[in-house]
Amino acid sequence: MSVPERTLPTVGVVVLTQGTRPDDLARGIRSIQTQQNVALDIVVVGNGWQPAGLPDGVRALGLAENLGIPAGRNRGAVEVHGDYIFFLDDDASIPDASFLADCIALVSAQPDIGLVQPRLDDPTGIESPRRWIPRIRKGDPRHPSNVFSCLEAAVFLPRQVFDAAGGWADEFFYAHEGIELAWRVWDQGKRAWYAGDLEANHPVVQPTRHAEYYRLNARNRVWLARRNLPLPLIPVYVGSWTGIQLLRWWRKPVVLKAWFGGWREGWRENPGERRPVRWRTVVRMARAGRPPVI
Repeated sequence: MSVPERTLPTVGVVVLTQGTRPDDLARGIRSIQTQQNVALDIVVVGNGWQPAGLPDGVRALGLAENLGIPAGRNRGAVEVHGDYIFFLDDDASIPDASFLADCIALVSAQPDIGLVQPRLDDPTGIESPRRWIPRIRKGDPRHPSNVFSCLEAAVFLPRQVFDAAGGWADEFFYAHEGIELAWRVWDQGKRAWYAGDLEANHPVVQPTRHAEYYRLNARNRVWLARRNLPLPLIPVYVGSWTGIQLLRWWRKPVVLKAWFGGWREGWRENPGERRPVRWRTVVRMARAGRPPVI
């Protein structure tokens, strides 16, 4: 039985696109419009593109240039209203019509959950990469748990939590903005949650498809620490990830050259607003399984 319209919870939905995947975009929008027992306010953000031909009930926000992924999402967030906010990339979709209602039920039953990332599955049946499980001990991808980062392709939050976090990190352009958002959720006394029992669809793609992947990966690691960690933890976090990259790519000098170019850029350039998490947040995160030093 459907819920009367006047009592429906409201969800603002931001779909980000550059207009290069029209079929995928249409699929993702359809998957949102079929959501049950929620009232929706949907905007499609064209990053350097003016969306056209959208279905009824879906608004377009065209940006004159590609501002980057986090900034594009933030521009869309300003345009939508609701008690909750959901971000969906244009190559992602939601197979279950009760997904958003299930997310709302989850955060209503456990109000200390401030961010929900579903399990991502390739719709063609290709095995999902382990990096899509945002925890150190990967285990069963269907097992839910606390996490300290999120894959940004499909992310759900109470609107109040998102606003208090300051939104996505505009300055990052691409890479690691999901770590910062999760840390800032934890700093509100809440938890970021990997809902392995909820599903979103996304094709298996390699992050290295982005030309600037290695440079931005390194720069944003440094910026992440400089923006969000207490001063004593900044060199610990950056040092641990520098060691990891050396172990991972020591046989690929071209990759390391690009990575260390970004690493130097991260120290030289202004990372934007600094909002260090509180020490009690560091303790909470450590007790929950992952102190913010790796």
